[in-house]
Amino acid sequence: MATTGPATVYYDPFDFDIDDDPYPIWKRMRAEAPLYHNDRFGFYALSRYDDVAEALPDWETFRSGRGTTADILFNNMEVPPGILLFEDPPLHDLHRKLLSKVFTPRRMLAVEDLVRGFCRRALDPLVGAGGFDFIAHLGAMMPMQTIGYLLGIPEQDQADIRDRAGIRIELAAGFTPGEINPKLFEESIIMFAEYIEWRAAHPSDDLMTDLLNAEIEEADGTVRQLTRTEVLAYTAMIAGAGNETTARLIGFMGQLLSDHPEQRRELAADPLLLPGAIEETLRFEPPSPVQARYVARDTTYYGHTVPAGSYMLLLNGSANRDESRFTDPDTYDIHRTTGHLSFGHGVHFCLGSALARLEARVAFEEVLQRWPDWQVDYANAERAHTSSVRGWARLPVLTR
Repeated sequence: MATTGPATVYYDPFDFDIDDDPYPIWKRMRAEAPLYHNDRFGFYALSRYDDVAEALPDWETFRSGRGTTADILFNNMEVPPGILLFEDPPLHDLHRKLLSKVFTPRRMLAVEDLVRGFCRRALDPLVGAGGFDFIAHLGAMMPMQTIGYLLGIPEQDQADIRDRAGIRIELAAGFTPGEINPKLFEESIIMFAEYIEWRAAHPSDDLMTDLLNAEIEEADGTVRQLTRTEVLAYTAMIAGAGNETTARLIGFMGQLLSDHPEQRRELAADPLLLPGAIEETLRFEPPSPVQARYVARDTTYYGHTVPAGSYMLLLNGSANRDESRFTDPDTYDIHRTTGHLSFGHGVHFCLGSALARLEARVAFEEVLQRWPDWQVDYANAERAHTSSVRGWARLPVLTR
């Protein structure tokens, strides 16, 4: 009941066929192997809601400091300071407190008009064209422009940064953890160096300027400014995380509202239902469904000990469809009120969750105003396979 043997359920986070539709396997894991062990890669996995919800905030047992994606964790890569996703308290708490001051309510208020303007400029030329691509025309563009505005990255450079960042997290078919680029962090960070140096000489009202001027109080009470490496790491983390996850959320919502036309028409008739539809999309198809952790101390599940030094995958995407928590969990229902674990839980709850929700809401307000009906062109759609998120690389739709 607790762990699997060679002839039972098999889960591999790097298998594209599994990644395209992991839900049947996750369902079997919840039923047959709630504590799963993979002999090939040597990791454990938890798939039930109660287990994942309890483990996510337990940073003393399940550490993020060695990486929170399977490829980085399994490779024992050294993670530079300043990447909040890959930190544990007390350093995580110091850095999160700093970033919470940077993501101010004033900035979030200013973002909505910008997002709406981006969407209108992208979508207006497509009216009457018979179709568009939720990723190419919206999901890949609007989040990067929003993050670029917040950070202070010139608009003409944003597409290049988005594309270069995307290439770094793409997985090739047959990928194994040993194939990860050893310069992944160095290359991700260094592409922002020129912007940081220019912004240091030309301060403005943006996140890069805030980070350059920010002071952090160490645990011993010492106050200091961030190092350039920390500023670079913060900037790279904000740019990468904010772009990829929101792009995949927009793609999934475009797909699901195509597959459920009656619910789409409800939203077109009453846009006030959109926040609930966004939450249900996040539950049903979370862009970031797997959280990797390093096990810092022995822990026990279902009568089996998970020893310190192990790798654990917390399957929040599986937990979101746990039959013990959700009624009809495999049914997409925009009127559902039960919560989800798609933004994490506890100390690592997603700092950009409000921004992602805002972007998705505005995007679909604008889409539904122009096209109350669309249908996915699945023959030309293409899945994305990355080290950190699930979703669509291309999602063309036909409109009326």
